[in-house]
Amino acid sequence: MIANDLEQKIYSDFYKENDLLPSENQLSESYATTRTTVRQALSVLEENGLIHRRHGYGSIVIAHDKLLFPISGLTSFKELQTSLGFKSETEVIDFEELCVDQKMADRTGFPLGCKVFQVLRRRKIDDKFAILDLDILRADVCGALTKSIAENSIYDYLENSLNLEIAYAQKEITIDFISEQDQRLLDLGSQDHHIVSVKSHVYLSDNTFFQYTESRHQVDKFRFTEVARRQKR
Repeated sequence: MIANDLEQKIYSDFYKENDLLPSENQLSESYATTRTTVRQALSVLEENGLIHRRHGYGSIVIAHDKLLFPISGLTSFKELQTSLGFKSETEVIDFEELCVDQKMADRTGFPLGCKVFQVLRRRKIDDKFAILDLDILRADVCGALTKSIAENSIYDYLENSLNLEIAYAQKEITIDFISEQDQRLLDLGSQDHHIVSVKSHVYLSDNTFFQYTESRHQVDKFRFTEVARRQKR
């Protein structure tokens, strides 16, 4: 709750770039909680790339002019929309049930003949379509998945209706040339020649591989972040 509230204040420019957040003591008084809880909230903000904490100095707000998409996290688009507070719409372009052929097997890693749902969605942010998401999900895992569910949140359905535990993903991030499909479905400018592509293989807690995703993002709309920690060897 504290992390979400501070995120909203940062994105609404209540706290601006290079501002110093209130001290841990001030925040603990403001939120009527302990310093330990405040530290945990600040750790979340730091991991999400919103602040930089300096020992003995405080927490400084980092530039956030672009929408911040954490690379290491496994978060649904709807959850990101809620936490970052941006306005968005989702349109399902294609929803169908297929059997995996050789081309799809090579692309996704799913076995030949496996039944899957293929979902193509585009996301509108600030009145422009800026994200194109292709999701291929195992039909035997995803139950009675429908187009209307895909318009809302697939992960919400999987976790809260089917009680599945989504655990981790292996991701590959590349800068690709814009495809004909990107040009047709996204609101790209004449200066746009590249797209940020995030390919993910997603697993349940029992190590079942159930989802392959290709998410293509307009280059100048997003900032992708990762928190790297030095490990001495």
